[in-house]
Amino acid sequence: MSSSEIKEKKTYEFQKKFTFEERVKESDKIRTKYPDRIPIILERSSNCRSSVPDIDKHKFLVPRDITVGQFLFVIRKRIKLNSKTALFIFINNKIPSASSLIGSIYDTDKNEDLFLYATYSGENTFG
Repeated sequence: MSSSEIKEKKTYEFQKKFTFEERVKESDKIRTKYPDRIPIILERSSNCRSSVPDIDKHKFLVPRDITVGQFLFVIRKRIKLNSKTALFIFINNKIPSASSLIGSIYDTDKNEDLFLYATYSGENTFG
């Protein structure tokens, strides 16, 4: 396991709540209505300590040309995280570069249901 991977294999609450067919139908509808946006499902990592609050919404429509760093800023504001607490985002068990475009990550890492799934944590959860 590389240094940028975590050991967590996650089943997202969104995946538990909706069938595969329902998720595909919703992502198709979103991508048709907003072709320049990426549908992202974001949940707090199960390894995350309570110092980082759960986010109040888990579904995001993000412009393709936003960077991971910009998306982290949105998350940080949404959960009202102070500047002293580190925030990490994981996509397919890897920490993407802050300069990576969400659109590029979506093209390579989207789920079969056409959502991009991500978790966040307030500390590095490497073993």
